[in-house]
Amino acid sequence: MENAAYPTLSRINRALSRVLEWITISLMIMLTLIVAMAVIARLMGQSFSWYDEVAAIMLAWITYYGSALAALHRRHIGFDTVLLAMPLNLRVAALLVGELIVLVFFFLMARAGLQVLDVLAGDTLISLTWVPIQLTQSVIPIGAILFMLCQMLSLPAYLKITAAGISLEHAEIEEEVETELEKNKDRV
Repeated sequence: MENAAYPTLSRINRALSRVLEWITISLMIMLTLIVAMAVIARLMGQSFSWYDEVAAIMLAWITYYGSALAALHRRHIGFDTVLLAMPLNLRVAALLVGELIVLVFFFLMARAGLQVLDVLAGDTLISLTWVPIQLTQSVIPIGAILFMLCQMLSLPAYLKITAAGISLEHAEIEEEVETELEKNKDRV
């Protein structure tokens, strides 16, 4: 559903959203299958030596890719109510300062992640010695860069909505209430 609070996504945003959705969903399915296999194996008196290590890595990957997807749709932690309480000029300035802080943080995280990859060169997982740790930890710089990209791609629409005094959080709640009222009006 589209309304004033949910502007149409650009073609790039939609494509990136689909890619991130597929990555996140695929990781969740793989993690679910690995956990199910591990439970079954333990019930049969066996266990996978690699299960704990791989499951933790996959959970981290889900978190990083999922957070980029959340940034693209502006579904991460926000302060719409605080922003909307401010006068327009201050609201826009606060939004831009907040965006800059987030981008600087993720830039530093990406940079640190690349440095960590250099340090980990040649190391492998303990349980799967053929898997380089650089591969598993590459999610740090990749996730940080994706988050920055998604944040910047979603900024123009978010800036427009916030400047207009519309809250994404409140609009979503109001839309859900309207949907439920429509569903239940025939029952009354």
